Amino acid sequence: MSDDVLDTAQGDGPKMSWARALVSWFALAFLMIVNGAAREALVEGVVDPLVAHQISSVFGIVIILVASSLLVPWIGAVTPSAQIALGLVWLLCTVAFEFAFGHWVAGHSLEVLLADYDLASGRLWPLVLIATASAPWLVGRWHARPPT
Repeated sequence: MSDDVLDTAQGDGPKMSWARALVSWFALAFLMIVNGAAREALVEGVVDPLVAHQISSVFGIVIILVASSLLVPWIGAVTPSAQIALGLVWLLCTVAFEFAFGHWVAGHSLEVLLADYDLASGRLWPLVLIATASAPWLVGRWHARPPT
């Protein structure tokens, strides 16, 4: 078995490509950066910054779910275990990127970075992370449902 695939089934079943998983995460990251830029350019001047963040978070969740519906089958994550593994990898990549970029590039303190995790103050970032982690499994369940 090559380094870029995960055996996701017994025997000669389908294999998940980790290379495609990583490419897909970069695609999701790009889409979320565009979402953030759109928030700054189009929404923040019109509504309160917290409301702009909330709107952007909801759009981000929709972006993640729609993109995942295209990406997960392409990656080859066809079993629940592969989908869960993919979601966890996407989650880890997202959090690592957020803290690395936020601290070393944007110069934010840990306190500022952690403020986005405060649901009680209306910050919805944790819901975006939940969507990121669960999207592959949700897509898998959607594709696995029997036709009606």
